[in-house]
Order: sequence, then structure tokens, then C-alpha cells
Amino acid sequence: MTRMAIRTANENDRDGVWKIIRDVIAAGDTYVFDPGSSKEEMLGYWFSPEKHVYVLSERHVSADGIELETILGTFWLKPNQPGLGDHVCNAAYMVSPAAHGKGSGRKMAEFSLEEARRLGFTAMQFNFVVASNTAAVRLWQSIGMKIIGTIPNAFRHKTLGPTDAYIMYREL
Repeated sequence: MTRMAIRTANENDRDGVWKIIRDVIAAGDTYVFDPGSSKEEMLGYWFSPEKHVYVLSERHVSADGIELETILGTFWLKPNQPGLGDHVCNAAYMVSPAAHGKGSGRKMAEFSLEEARRLGFTAMQFNFVVASNTAAVRLWQSIGMKIIGTIPNAFRHKTLGPTDAYIMYREL
């Protein structure tokens, strides 16, 4: 039997989170990070102090009865701006390519809305959603995010070249 759960990330999760980040940015199609970014640089960014970092994991029992955990995805929440703008949350999500199609992104998205409310945020804004990442755009729209702006040619897509990015927003 396997079960998915979301929990706050801890130091022991760093290697699993790095594997996801490495695989996602290597594709060069959804995140602005240089595919050659180092583990130290990316984990420093992902786990920076102002962020609340989470992992989506799947637990299962091996044939010899040992409980194992696999990290399927990770996300963070943080204030989008300091001071008088800190009531609006920003977030970023990554799903392991091996976990695509399991509902991992939706599970993290829905959880993050509730968690953002619990943390005291009143709205959520995504500053940079690559327009060609249609699965993510559809998912964000399905949880109530609206496209409120387009940044023309903001992303250098690995295969498509210059691609628009969206700013998305919703109240919580």
C-alpha cells in the first residue's frame, strides 16, 4: 500500500529535493534557472530562510517490511514582497518527472492554498509562469488563479526560443 502526504521539509530531504530540482531545470522549459546551476546554489535558493518549504512524499512498505519514503514533489511559500506587501504569498512548485500524472501537482496546489491561509496570507501571486507550460497554467487556473498580466518573450525556452510568461493571482 502506498500513500501520499505533504509535510514540512527537513534537512534529510535536501538530496531528494535536489534530484527534483536538477531534473526539472535540466529540461530548460519551465524554470528560469540555468540548467548548470550547482546543488549548493539551488538548495540555498529553495531553502532560503524566508521560505516555508514542503515536500510531497509517497510512503510504501518494501517486500521485507521496511517503510520507505520517496519525494515526489516540493514547493515553497513566502511573502511576495516585504513590508506592506507581505500579505500576498508567492509560491513555486516542482514535481519529479517520474511522478507526472499521479496528481502530485494538484495535491500540492490545493494544500498550498490552505497552508497559505493558515500562515496568514490573503492572496497568492505567481510572478513568472512560462506560457508554454500549459499543464501548469491549466492547473493554476483550475484552482482559481487568473492571468493578470503577460510579460512578452520573458523566457528563453530551450526548444521554443523566446516565450511569454504570465503573472497569475487569486485572493485567498
